This record gives sequence, structure tokens and C-alpha cells, in this order.
Amino acid sequence: MAELSRDRVIEALKGIRGPDLDGNIVDLGMVSDVFISDGKVYFSINVPAERAQELEPLRQAAERTVKALPGVNGAVVSLTAERKQGSTPPPPRPQPAAPAHSHSHGHSHGPAQSGTQRTKAGVPGIEAIIAVASGKGGVGKSTTAVNLALAMKANGLRVGILDADVYGPSMPRLLGITGRPQQIENRIIVPMENYGIKVMSMGFLVDEGTAMIWRGPMVQSALMQMLREVAWGDLDVLVVDMPPGTGDAQLTMAQQVPLSGAVIVSTPQDLALIDARKGLNMFNKVEVPVLGIVENMSYFIAPDTGNRYDIFGHGGARAEAEKIGVPFLGEVPLTISIRETSDAGTPVVVSEPDGPQAKIYRDIATKAWEQVKARSGRAAPAIVFE
Repeated sequence: MAELSRDRVIEALKGIRGPDLDGNIVDLGMVSDVFISDGKVYFSINVPAERAQELEPLRQAAERTVKALPGVNGAVVSLTAERKQGSTPPPPRPQPAAPAHSHSHGHSHGPAQSGTQRTKAGVPGIEAIIAVASGKGGVGKSTTAVNLALAMKANGLRVGILDADVYGPSMPRLLGITGRPQQIENRIIVPMENYGIKVMSMGFLVDEGTAMIWRGPMVQSALMQMLREVAWGDLDVLVVDMPPGTGDAQLTMAQQVPLSGAVIVSTPQDLALIDARKGLNMFNKVEVPVLGIVENMSYFIAPDTGNRYDIFGHGGARAEAEKIGVPFLGEVPLTISIRETSDAGTPVVVSEPDGPQAKIYRDIATKAWEQVKARSGRAAPAIVFE
């Protein structure tokens, strides 16, 4: 059997022609770079934006062709309007006028949203989706996201977590999960699970050392597959660990997913807060409510003396929250136990559930969930700390 390669994929795609195309999608320059990892093939097809819906069968045909190749375990194929230099996309055709009113017969999930939020399709079985974001890397966002998810589980909620950072996925390590997820009918993926929460991450699909050299359309397609083609089941909340910054992945999640709200993670110093404001502004522009700000690495308690040190300053995130009128969710200290348990795949909320750090995360989780429920118009559940 011939080894699976980019050339074999390209050759197979030469058999794909659209109903009105003068040639196949490869010769017309419509196929992006092909990326192969662990038997899974990733690529996009460039089409005019106005013909994206009409040419969906073209994408499906390409996907079926590639999945039929020996050695292929799956395929991620997306349509994109990004034009390759020197390519000649197929000409647009007249489209029928859209009806004045459209009616959706699907189920609505999550809190009711206004404006553009109403047009976003929900994920069946998931009541609320919360994004955990930061304006820059290195502020402990992923550690905060995983402990927030585990704290919500400890508070009695059914929780999942989606690792949306395809370039630097961290959930496999933070949650101590190894192996590959299984695939069931209609290419639906069964999420991994540990500590009672369901987890999906690109880190389960590629080796840890694999460099993900993807352009925006590939990232968007992968994110939507990990969100909508996963058997999440019934969840009260899905926590999304966003990549740092305000790039393609963040905009994809904010614009295409009915987010119930966002939690912004920052450290106390001014430079981090400047970047945090960028994240806040992005969510405001796409009408995603900000549930609040978490000040991570807020202070340091010396383990030998018990003395407190404000290494990065203190109170900056609280002051910023008050300034812009969003809730302040809490201060998380810089402690050795949080770092050690995170590196070991045993986050502090589950490894030291009765400790002071776990209580801080549970308190933050309670405040964030109260914000979600308040915005959805439903009463928040009574959560009792024993």
C-alpha cells in the first residue's frame, strides 16, 4: 500500500470538479496547502464568498474523496474566500433572493442573546458557553480556565472544557490526559474525560511536538469541528480556553458561537492590563457580555515566613473592572502549589479541594455562574460551601 502523502491527496482531488467549473479544483488553484498529521488530512478550498453556501457540495465531495484514501483516518475540509495569489476562482453566478423572513425550527441553547447573537447556532445539549480569554500570553489563562471548570464541577454543575488554542494546546497536560479520542458515527468525536469533566483539544489529535502551521481558515474549521462535531452530551456549561490575543481563533469563537459571556484573565501590572483591555474591547464589539475580570498572580505568600509580597503590583485588575463597569471576580495568588499541581496534571481544585486556593477558584466560579444566570433571566442555584 502506497504511503499517505500530500501528493496522493492532491492527485485524488484532481477528480473533483464543480458543476460549472472549467477544470478541477487543483488545476484551478482552489486548494490550499495540505497538512497531514496522524492520518488526518487538513486543507481548505478557496471559493468566492457569495458562492460559499452553493458550493458546500463541492467541499463534501472533496472530503469524501480524501477520506476514501487508504491510511486516512479523517479529514478537516473548509471553504474559504481567501484568494491565493495568481489563482483564478470560478466566476460568481446569480443567486436567488433570500426570503424576507426566515424561521428556525432547531433548539435554542444557552441564555437568550440580543443583536447578532441571535443568529448564532447553539450546540445541542449545552446550556451555556463561557470563554476564558486574555489579551496576551503568560498570564496563567489556561491554568485559570481549567481550575475554573473544575470549580464549577465542584459546585455541582455538568462541565466540559474546549481547548481552543490549536497552536499551543495545554489541556492534555493540565488535566493529565493521554491517548486519542474515539470517533463514532457521522465522524462525531467522543471527548476525553478526567476529574468528571469532558475535554476536547487539538493536543489529543496531534503529537505534542507537532508544529501547527495553519492559516486562519484552517484554524476556524478545526475549532468548529471540535465544538460542533463532538459528543458533549448534556452540559450546564462549556468552558472555552481561548488562545491569547485577538486573532482569527478569538473572532471565530466570538462571531460564530453563542457565547454566554467571557471571563478576562490579567495580572496586576499596567502592561498586562493594557492587553486585557484589547480583549474586553473585542468582546464588546461582537456583543459578547464580559462576566468579569480575574486578577491572576495577584500576590505571593512566602511559604517559609507567610509574608505577602506584591511582586507584580496589586489591585490593578480590580481597579480596571471598576473603571469600565464589569464585575471583579477575584484574586488568585502566585503559589508554588498551583504551579506544581498544574504541571503534574492534578490541578489544585481537585488535588487540594479543601485548600485556600481551591476555595478562591470556587468563589470565582460561583460569581461567574451567577452572572450567566442573571443575564439569562433565571435564578442562580444556591451553592453551599461546607
